[in-house]
Amino acid sequence: MPIFAIILLFLSASLHALWNFLLKKSNEKYIAMGWQVIISGIMSVVVIAFTGLPPRSLWLFALTSTILEAIYFVLLSVAYTSHDFSLVYPIARGAAPALLVLWSAIFLREKLTLGGYIGLAMITLGIISIGATTLLQNHEGKPHWKGILVALSVSLIISIYTLVDGTAVKSGPALPYGLSMFVMVPFVVTPYLTRTYGWSHYLDSWKQHRPYLLLGGVLGIVAYLLALFAYSFAPLSYSGAIREVSAVIGAFFGWRFLNEQMGGLRVVGAVIVFAGVLVIAVFG
Repeated sequence: MPIFAIILLFLSASLHALWNFLLKKSNEKYIAMGWQVIISGIMSVVVIAFTGLPPRSLWLFALTSTILEAIYFVLLSVAYTSHDFSLVYPIARGAAPALLVLWSAIFLREKLTLGGYIGLAMITLGIISIGATTLLQNHEGKPHWKGILVALSVSLIISIYTLVDGTAVKSGPALPYGLSMFVMVPFVVTPYLTRTYGWSHYLDSWKQHRPYLLLGGVLGIVAYLLALFAYSFAPLSYSGAIREVSAVIGAFFGWRFLNEQMGGLRVVGAVIVFAGVLVIAVFG
């Protein structure tokens, strides 16, 4: 596994976790998500004027990924509206690498080393462990089944759009491809959100939280472009798993800033995740 790819993925994971943390901090998650999507789209229009559009061979990939990204944003916002951030985020991000390994083997014919499989297993186990304390019980002593199902749905979408994007950037330029997706996503997400909540709520949110919304737009686009660059020259199975270090960072944010529990099991899980990354770096 190239060291440069690991560095890019760690940066992407950190920015992605911060983006999700800002979304959770918002009182109206859907509207905050909608503004972040719009801001990312506007920024992408400006940049793509200089980079140009991606090759036509990538247009179908970009359109497919746009639809999947829109579904992802809606599911994520639903999850964070009614469920614990440090439950949904680790499960959603932790289950995705296991699914991605399967898709990469079937569609990209990726063959991993024994050390690579061990590292992937460690990352997945560690991320799931981080969410285990809230996965098993809520305040009534019952599992959060609804939250778990929503989180698993998010993980499925993540694994599929990562496969689509990874396949695309391995055969074409990553920057214009990624920008084209960010340009299209607002056209899918915004009509639904404005019909549901109305423009007045959008304007109120903009007036109250403008700096956070602008920051969220920047974080979202930079985080994913960094991941796309890594996907273009590194094995997708490894790259998708390493990017999920964002779950560790997300759980830390939930504990440090949202007063969510962070017990010994999560600390152990974080250690396992980082050990898994090291195993992939050395033996993958």
